[in-house]
Amino acid sequence: MPVLGWLAVAAVLAVATAGLLWARRHLLLVAVVGRSMEPTLRSGDRVLARRVPLARVRPGDVVVVVAPAQMTAGRPARPDASGTPGLLIKRAYAVPGDPVPVDRVPLLRGGGERVVPAGRLVVLGDNPSQSYDSRECGYIPEPDVLGVAVRPRPRPS
Repeated sequence: MPVLGWLAVAAVLAVATAGLLWARRHLLLVAVVGRSMEPTLRSGDRVLARRVPLARVRPGDVVVVVAPAQMTAGRPARPDASGTPGLLIKRAYAVPGDPVPVDRVPLLRGGGERVVPAGRLVVLGDNPSQSYDSRECGYIPEPDVLGVAVRPRPRPS
């Protein structure tokens, strides 16, 4: 193969590698396990999430968060293929500065805050009877917010 051919192959490989590194840093592919987001998402669906800071999350967004420690305490977390701790897919219900939704999340009533504090998020599943969410674990801290679904389906009526 001539030198130009090898250079072209090397350039294609370099661009492909750069693209894969970008995707790994900015995107997250998560499989839905369970019924907590039905009918929006069903067990076995895959969700592509864009990694974003908490400041870019809006109420109504479908988010991927790290499962709270109390959910996995005493039993092994279900790691994904990369060995990361268990993840949850939920809908952002209230973001920092929003009123605390004590009518939907009674656990937050004892906190005394009137608004969701900075660096915290309230998440709920679309199927409340099957969902482990802020009703059980309270606020989700900012470091545990991993991303927002790229093409979430509309919130059920």
